[in-house]
Amino acid sequence: MSRTRLAVWGDPIAHSKSPLLHAAAYEVLGLDWEYERRQVTEAEFAGAVRGLDDSWRGLSLTMPLKDEAFRIADSRDAHAELTGVANTLLLGASIAAFNTDVGGIIDALAEKDLSGVGEVRLLGAGATAASALVAVKDMGATRVDVRARRPERASALIALGERLGVTVTVSTFDEPASSVDLTIASLPGGTVLDESIVRPLSDEGGALFDVAYSPWPSALATAWTGGEAIAGLGMLLHQAVRQIRIFLHGDPSAELADEIAVVAAMRAALQA
Repeated sequence: MSRTRLAVWGDPIAHSKSPLLHAAAYEVLGLDWEYERRQVTEAEFAGAVRGLDDSWRGLSLTMPLKDEAFRIADSRDAHAELTGVANTLLLGASIAAFNTDVGGIIDALAEKDLSGVGEVRLLGAGATAASALVAVKDMGATRVDVRARRPERASALIALGERLGVTVTVSTFDEPASSVDLTIASLPGGTVLDESIVRPLSDEGGALFDVAYSPWPSALATAWTGGEAIAGLGMLLHQAVRQIRIFLHGDPSAELADEIAVVAAMRAALQA
């Protein structure tokens, strides 16, 4: 049986725009591949993967499955190894895991001419923050200020910073803020921070890259005055491009045939 089935899994998942992105790309590429969405909980994940037959080529994973995807894999790319999470599985005789969020962040910021940063602030300390930390290291960051409601949960980011050679400091949202070139917010969708917290972070925060994109502008973006507020749709788009490279070539860096046209079709699908 030809292996032509793919899907995005997560919990919740009904909001996911990944089927639109992938369908647009496969049409341009002339691939008769089926890409769907499925709600899968953490408890169900391992059994669901084991239940897939040979028609399945790969999976895109969103929260809360990125940790489980990392653990279930037989091999992992460098970005997955660094962050301890994976958002892409290539299925076959073995399972290969990848983290395309890192490259997605880099590519999205490059589109906004933000390809070199020195000091960065991360709002939030979860899986996406780890991907953001690796991304800004690749963009030249040497110091990263992490803000979290519970700073003790950011210990993994401190350890990751040590591995990367980046100085990571952690504090609560309301502590005094120094000036940074870029702020990346990976807070849960719908998060609303008090104005007394947002104002100093915004004044000293440079451009804002908010991984949230629905609804847009987010509450944080609406209140941001330090620089341009950038939605996470660019990250969603570019991490998906890297996923499609993996599903087609097994390599997130191997460009697609007529990739410019593929990306244009994917972008149009997001805007429809």
